[in-house]
Amino acid sequence: MKKLANKTAVITGGNSGIGLATAQEFIAQGAKVTITGRNQKAIDEAVAQLGENASGIIADSGSMAQIKTIGEQVKAITPNIDIIFINAGIGKFNSVEQMDEEMFDDIMDINFKGAYFTLQQLLPLVNEGGSIIFNTSINAHIGMAGASVYAASKAALLSLTKNLAVELLPRKIRVNSVSPGPVGTPLHSADKLGISDEQLQQMGEGILKQIPIGRFGTMEELAKVVTFFASDDSTFLLGSELIADGGMYNL
Repeated sequence: MKKLANKTAVITGGNSGIGLATAQEFIAQGAKVTITGRNQKAIDEAVAQLGENASGIIADSGSMAQIKTIGEQVKAITPNIDIIFINAGIGKFNSVEQMDEEMFDDIMDINFKGAYFTLQQLLPLVNEGGSIIFNTSINAHIGMAGASVYAASKAALLSLTKNLAVELLPRKIRVNSVSPGPVGTPLHSADKLGISDEQLQQMGEGILKQIPIGRFGTMEELAKVVTFFASDDSTFLLGSELIADGGMYNL
């Protein structure tokens, strides 16, 4: 039997990267999936790729106005949810000397505030015994120049994981986190990171030297880790974090 048979899931930022790969894996395991994103064209293309068990809605994690409508939008598709993967996020990096308030707010508004209030709006739809997974980052554990605000936004999600695991215990809702190391995604591009192609190449070469397994992870590998937390294979895990980084942090 498929691991997520008859389950319904919501994946924020599900139109690309780890979110899209996870949607594909969820559907392969029997779930019906609703993805969110900021761009209607990207959502339509992703839904067409995912097939009949997928649907999509516009919801920008950086916009409180849009976040406040996400519950009703999802409810119009499915009255109840079994799985939420809070995945939407951005990666922006700058030194403490160069960081400005606009970039600081952009990172925190999407990666933490948006995640928090998106979950708040979706919680009334979550079934007893449901599973919530946050996409955090290895940066919450390691030091990296230019990553102070990004790392703080992800560390906030890890703290949220532990606190909500206790708070939602009466509803038997499990809350856990996946912290990816370096993964080859559309986010890992010069344009998305706000750096030059040369800087991107140097960054990639530097990171690769720190990964014991000798390569970046794949989106499909991370999708399987998220599916583990979404499924009944992880029913004894609560407030836990799974670091998927090719040994970068632990070795």
